[in-house]
Amino acid sequence: MLARAGRAVVGVDVQDWIVDALRAGRFPFEEPPMEEAFRHPAVRENFEACSEPRTADVFVIAVPTPLDGLTRTADLTFVANAARSLIPFLEPDILVVVESTVPPLTCREVIAPILAESGLEVGREILLAHCPERILPGDIMREIVENDRVIGGVTPEAARRAGALYASFVEGSITETDDVTAEMCKLMENTYRDVNVALANELASVCERLGISVIEAISLANRHPRVRLLTPGIGTGGHCVPVDPWFIHQVDPEHATLIETARRINMAVPEKIAAWIRRSVAHVPSPRIATVGASYKPDTADCRESPALEVVRSLQDEGYSVSQFDPLARGYPWPANGLVDAARDADCLAILVGHEVVRQQLMADRSRIESVMATPIILTFYDPAFEPARDPRGHDPGETGSATLSAAGATATDG
Repeated sequence: MLARAGRAVVGVDVQDWIVDALRAGRFPFEEPPMEEAFRHPAVRENFEACSEPRTADVFVIAVPTPLDGLTRTADLTFVANAARSLIPFLEPDILVVVESTVPPLTCREVIAPILAESGLEVGREILLAHCPERILPGDIMREIVENDRVIGGVTPEAARRAGALYASFVEGSITETDDVTAEMCKLMENTYRDVNVALANELASVCERLGISVIEAISLANRHPRVRLLTPGIGTGGHCVPVDPWFIHQVDPEHATLIETARRINMAVPEKIAAWIRRSVAHVPSPRIATVGASYKPDTADCRESPALEVVRSLQDEGYSVSQFDPLARGYPWPANGLVDAARDADCLAILVGHEVVRQQLMADRSRIESVMATPIILTFYDPAFEPARDPRGHDPGETGSATLSAAGATATDG
């Protein structure tokens, strides 16, 4: 977007295959509108890719901040390495913007000291700002332009300069604040969604114990003008919602008890779904299970932190024969005849991710799909489009539907 706005941009990455692809004019990601933008004449003229930083007026750090699986804290190795790589190129009045999602105080306590190794003073000679990204995979190009942005500066001047940079392509409003508030703001956005998904998933468990449909109960509760419950699903996934709440927890675990509880509720859901599938085939000798969906949410190929993958791993760890298909995600070949071939000779067909193409096929060809199965057990999870199915324990909570919405941390009522 900066290149399309007429700025000379150098894209830097340590992964040679990405740099080589971009240099060759190939777009190496599955995001069609973004690929179209990459081929814009202004981008081709103003953008180049390389493996090391160069002299510049502005540096934008946008590298991953993965979660340490043992400590549940942010691994800032990539951010620190990226900041350290800039030191030889820092000069007075240069702006450094951190887009990576980071725990509060990262700019001040991690990035600023690294930049100061250049001998220049952060805040007076180097401008440092944080502008967290607000984008949704599958809709990146629209959201990167239309969404409001929050920009926090270590100093007001840093926020102003960064705001002017983003104003070259952002059509949403740009709000300036301090860096710690901006860091916290991004984490709060995803934590809000995670906590509300956890509430929906917990209510689902209670409704199942009571033998009632959680989908019907939520639908009725949402008729209250001030109630907006989300839809439960098979867990939360993606690069933000399952990760960001832990960044808040790590800076103040004493006061983040609700956040931690919500995280643990959502982390437990994939095993609950796996147990549901196991119960459904308990009467079948050596059952064969076919699962559909590998991505973390419907209608995307993104498999990062996918709860569907966790469900499959749990079943395989218990010794079950499980095949996995996905019409969008790479590595999960979609059969020629879709669900019909995916379900052939299976004892259970579990729709884990409700891609629209999958839902349409199931509604249109359910009888044919059942006819090719060894045992016609079809499970969907919290999907109101399908008739309720009885829990193998004898409850009737509504058919446990696909990860359609809460696997993405959102629902139709979540916008």
